[in-house]
Amino acid sequence: MTTNLTLTDQGVAYLTLNRPEVHNAFDDHLIDQLLDHLVSVKQQQARLLVLGAKGQHFSAGADLNWMRRMAKASESDNLQDAHQLAQLMHQLDQLPCPTIARVQGAAYGGAVGLVACCDLAIATSSARFCLSEVKIGLIPAVISPFVSRAIGLRAMRHYALTAEVIDAETAQRLGLITHRVPLPNSGASAQTGLDEAVDHYVQQLLAASPQSLQQTKALLHHIEHTPLGPQLLDHTCQVIAQARVSAQGQEGLNAFLEKRPPQWPTFKPEHP
Repeated sequence: MTTNLTLTDQGVAYLTLNRPEVHNAFDDHLIDQLLDHLVSVKQQQARLLVLGAKGQHFSAGADLNWMRRMAKASESDNLQDAHQLAQLMHQLDQLPCPTIARVQGAAYGGAVGLVACCDLAIATSSARFCLSEVKIGLIPAVISPFVSRAIGLRAMRHYALTAEVIDAETAQRLGLITHRVPLPNSGASAQTGLDEAVDHYVQQLLAASPQSLQQTKALLHHIEHTPLGPQLLDHTCQVIAQARVSAQGQEGLNAFLEKRPPQWPTFKPEHP
């Protein structure tokens, strides 16, 4: 398998790209596996997802052998292939539970799209990103809506047209990543620092109401595509009213007033 999926007792799904020998490069098989895993994560109602990669790099982008094969394929076959990648980005972006990208080394091409689709993106200070497609006669087409939303259209124009490498500091300033792990002290490992940072946010998310996290994500997706006006405001009023009277809303409010930790439902995986 070129990907691995593990699910902890707390409901944390760890989805890992596992092609370190080719720097976790994308091909059609990896895309199909990621899609299958995302379906499983959704069906098992995981509390959150951590998307990472083995080896020195998150992903070098498209696999060379896959590119050679698709260069000889018909436009129809290439269209179908592109639809699979688009479906992967869409499913990751729309996953009900919170998602964290764990990034080290290079994240090039389509990998930038994966990072942009996650709710949180945590990277080492040595991580670098690149929309490199124009250098080989291609276009960052499928990932463009997601990356553009993350960094803004102006920055998207610059980096998509120039294929300039984005360092971690710039990526954080642009909004592509949400947290940059400082350079390690002497003797410490950058990977250890990355793992500690990821675990910090995992614990923060596990401390929150599972229902509230999913409903917040759904609300943010809704307001992204709805004009500001009476209809949107009415929707926001409805969701907060429903949250207040829900079981988890009542537990959270009572715990706050009673100055005790809230007791959220225990994770129980739902098998397909």
